Amino acid sequence: MDKLHNYNLTTKWTGNNGTGTSSYRAYDRSHAISVENKVDIACSSDPSFRGDNTKHNPEELFVASISSCHMLWYLHLCAEAGVVVTDYLDNTTGIMAEAPNGSGQFVEVILNPEVTVADASMVEKANDLHHKANEFCFIANSVNFIVSHKPTCIVKGS
Repeated sequence: MDKLHNYNLTTKWTGNNGTGTSSYRAYDRSHAISVENKVDIACSSDPSFRGDNTKHNPEELFVASISSCHMLWYLHLCAEAGVVVTDYLDNTTGIMAEAPNGSGQFVEVILNPEVTVADASMVEKANDLHHKANEFCFIANSVNFIVSHKPTCIVKGS
């Protein structure tokens, strides 16, 4: 690898209810993720782990990063290949297995992109480019589990 990119952010715990971590139930899991010149992301843990269900949790953000990275590479590759995408929607599912001791890991992420293309002649190429996008996706290349794709391609106006 010749070129390195750095990503800097700040994670600040905002859940001290006055007694810190004096017990497992004494503190809130709320925290904020800040990146310079960007809106803060209000976060918590998953509700299964005493988190606030109105805030994003690390697991959701992790799955979102895979979906977002795939989409951005896919759109790039479509533009280069002459496939005109007019709409893209992905209802992604991440599967995490929790061990008896409370640890865990993701075992699969399933992308379900629904892509609308301008012309029926583009459908086959549009579907094929999902595999290439997966090969290029920085995030998918950084995980140790399967990122699978179940794409649907629609022709605009049909």
